[in-house]
Amino acid sequence: MLSLKRAFLGMSMLLVALIAVACGSSTYTSTGSSGGTTPTTAPTSSVAFIKTASATVNGQSVTILTNAQGMTLYYLKLDTASKAACTGTCAKNWPPLVFTSSGSPVSATTLPGTLSVVTDANGQQVEYNGHPLYTFSGDTAPGQTHGEGIKGVWFVATTTLSGQSAPQATPTSSGYGY
Repeated sequence: MLSLKRAFLGMSMLLVALIAVACGSSTYTSTGSSGGTTPTTAPTSSVAFIKTASATVNGQSVTILTNAQGMTLYYLKLDTASKAACTGTCAKNWPPLVFTSSGSPVSATTLPGTLSVVTDANGQQVEYNGHPLYTFSGDTAPGQTHGEGIKGVWFVATTTLSGQSAPQATPTSSGYGY
């Protein structure tokens, strides 16, 4: 009976924590490529799907894109504006940022580029300047950038990521990023 009470208490605390995270409105400032983070205030006028954070990537301080939970977003050089090259097994290591709401994704801050949604093998995947966005399973906390440069094709999505219009190299059947 005591273990049932503990389980109920634990589940209740987990539910409260999940609600707090889902309703939060913070962005994160990273102190390094895998360092800790410090919350900063974000606009509360709407629920942001994309946020920005400051992080050190390859020794440079840059403004990166994150999901609503502060996890770093990445792009794959092999993707095109209309087709994601990372699907199936690859998408287990690099989960695509999928948009499940109506309308368009929004950012907590004004971005110099354009957020959009493309329907591809991963579903309604969010794009920034034509680049489908992903998180990385190797990042376990907000502000981490462990996926930067993996296999020379995975890169942190920054606010200065240039637009993509022409298809890039076609991936082989062996896949990338795992």
